[in-house]
Amino acid sequence: MNTHDTTVSTSTTPTTTSYTTLDSPVGELLLVGIGSPTAPGGIALTSLSMPEQRTAPTVASHWQRDAAPFAEVIRQLRAYFDGRLTKFGLEFRTTGTDFQERVWRALDDIPYGTTTTYGRLAEALDVSRAEVRALGAAIGANPLLLVRPCHRVVGADGTMRGYAAGVERKTALLTHEGALQPTLI
Repeated sequence: MNTHDTTVSTSTTPTTTSYTTLDSPVGELLLVGIGSPTAPGGIALTSLSMPEQRTAPTVASHWQRDAAPFAEVIRQLRAYFDGRLTKFGLEFRTTGTDFQERVWRALDDIPYGTTTTYGRLAEALDVSRAEVRALGAAIGANPLLLVRPCHRVVGADGTMRGYAAGVERKTALLTHEGALQPTLI
């Protein structure tokens, strides 16, 4: 089960941001996190991004490159790509608006191997028709691609609409999960 801790630390000790990269079938993943005594492996994931992703963070000079705290995250990602994991059990620490956080948490409820539409997600969140664009923007701002499955949200007609890391990757992830059938060329 995913743990969602969006609280900000009030400790006087600065929190170290760590990062590492991981090769994957959809390109090199950039993993960013901060230490957490309650997280599996000891790190709460703050970002998972892909190459050429809109809104992807860039590595800051004060971040510490260290793969060790990400061992559990990496284990789960590899199991996902190997077809052995359908739900992530990681702790997330994100800093979106209240609306964004609500939308991002709702993404966790979209089961592996399925899709939903922006409209159905809006209904589930009781978002008015006038706020559907804001819902789409919140999904597009998801800092945790793949592990918070925004790729499972499609257009009402089933088309692949927007994905911060590119529609090709969205299609590849949904095909991997069995929500789409592979195409023959």
